[in-house]
Amino acid sequence: MEKLYDMFDKFVRSDWMTTALGVVIILGLTALLSRVAVSITRKLLKRGSLLPTSSIFVNVIRVSIWLVGISFMLSSCFNVDVSAIVTGLGVVGIAVSLGFQDTIANLIGGLQVSISRTVEPGDNIQLGASGVSGVVRDVTWRYTTIDNPSGTRIVIPNSLMNTTALLHLSAPENVSIPIVVTDSDQRLTSVAHHMEEAAAKALKRVDKLKKGPSTSFSEITAQGFKGSLSFTLTDTSKITAATDAAIRAIAPYAHVHPMEQMMGTIEQELLEHDGLSKDQAIATVYADRASTLVVPTADSDVAPQMKELEKRERATIAKDAGATPLVPTVPAAGDGEKSPSTPAK
Repeated sequence: MEKLYDMFDKFVRSDWMTTALGVVIILGLTALLSRVAVSITRKLLKRGSLLPTSSIFVNVIRVSIWLVGISFMLSSCFNVDVSAIVTGLGVVGIAVSLGFQDTIANLIGGLQVSISRTVEPGDNIQLGASGVSGVVRDVTWRYTTIDNPSGTRIVIPNSLMNTTALLHLSAPENVSIPIVVTDSDQRLTSVAHHMEEAAAKALKRVDKLKKGPSTSFSEITAQGFKGSLSFTLTDTSKITAATDAAIRAIAPYAHVHPMEQMMGTIEQELLEHDGLSKDQAIATVYADRASTLVVPTADSDVAPQMKELEKRERATIAKDAGATPLVPTVPAAGDGEKSPSTPAK
């Protein structure tokens, strides 16, 4: 029994045991210090400091603490001359840098775009050369991750971010749908109202809106009136579904129906032949159309409101032009055909 105690005592007092204990203590303190420093750094970055909330700063702090801890461990436990190692690395630094050229370029590129705040998490960007676009999620020491509108995560090397032209786009929740309206200029305001109402109704089924749909026109072309329908979502992950719902809702209003346009042209020519001026004939046609037209819409609940709104607008136009709206003749019971409209007396 005494021999076993002596062997254990000798084992405990041996030099390698002291060395191992020192290694464990130093590495344990280094891990604890690294964890505390990383936690504090993340909190400071989230509070809106001068630096963005990119992971690259956390990575640099973590690596720096571990390098210092390992160097102290080698010097204290193994009597290694760390300064000599650093000097030796300076001699072979060129060879090392050539071997890790891409890694160093990505690290430097990530630090540059982060410190200068060129790119930071939450930015909606597009790379000029590749055309890749999306919302920046993080910038690490090697690459930048972005999520495109379809939800796909894209990994881009930091060196490319630092050497390629970047476009900062509007906030991802702001959606703008290009539109071209081919209807008459006199119906443009009415069409815009119809589009906004129909889109709002459809979008409520997809997501809660921060800002409701609004239309604006920017150009008159041979194809029609160019503009856009804009709205702001709450959840950016539903952009695709919301855009699809809005397009389906506003599609019936973008183009006038060929048959409706043809009948309006014929009616206008007949009214001009009966002695009305061109402006009066046009106003009368549109007032008549407002009183008989059932507004096409993807949502049947919106149709009565649309019809009433357009009716009031066309009645105002007819009144300003001095024209008399046509009153459609009600067909007799069982008669499948309508008799031609006649001017109201």
